[in-house]
Amino acid sequence: MIDAAAAPALLTPAIEVEDLVTHLGGRTIHDGVSFTIGRGELVALIGGSGTGKSVMLREIVGLLRPSAGCVRILGTDVWSAPDPELAALRRRFGMMFQDGALFSSLDVGANVATPLREHADLPPGMIDALVSLRLSLAGLSPETASLMPSELSGGMRKRAALARALALEPEILFLDEPTSGLDPITARAFDMLLKFLCDDLGITVLLVTHDLDTLSGIVRRVIVLGEGRLIADGPMDEVRAVDHPWIRSYFNARAPLD
Repeated sequence: MIDAAAAPALLTPAIEVEDLVTHLGGRTIHDGVSFTIGRGELVALIGGSGTGKSVMLREIVGLLRPSAGCVRILGTDVWSAPDPELAALRRRFGMMFQDGALFSSLDVGANVATPLREHADLPPGMIDALVSLRLSLAGLSPETASLMPSELSGGMRKRAALARALALEPEILFLDEPTSGLDPITARAFDMLLKFLCDDLGITVLLVTHDLDTLSGIVRRVIVLGEGRLIADGPMDEVRAVDHPWIRSYFNARAPLD
């Protein structure tokens, strides 16, 4: 196993998870999981079915309370900070759910504008301009704003959800299976967009994924959950070499594309 504690110290942590414990439905999902992600890192969280990847993502962003442990985002303790501090923190990160979770009754522009209307006191004209900018950043044309989610392809829905996650210029992005259900060409284009956001804009990215091509193409660090704990944490090549049954099975299932 690659020990996360053996990695070089991260001078400026973006996400800190300490001794996280999760009990759900009479089962122990996480049993003392700890890791730290530095600002500007692009990190993938992987693991077998039932290892609690999406659960952990929800615990980190404050949607599901863990049974024990501590989670800090940008230095703020997610589960003990007062409400005003939490409200300020939520403006500093964006979340993209697995299915996009767009509001089906709102057009794309209104979906992207929702965080701006909820958290920023801006005139309508400025909101419209920011919506166009966020759509452009996510690789969509301004005309997409007038479309309903049902009129979008799978790839466009993912990009619209990303545009909404970027609405408030977040410092951190959390993404749950962002390329799930996409064809390979669209998925790789989405990967390149995430790489741009991290490399060029300095956004910290934590994504849950099963996509081997995403891992081999853009991810710099892989965290592996299994058996209620962290079983590997490190660069892709080092994690691939870990002698663990699930890791061997996962990486031998299909050779990643060059």
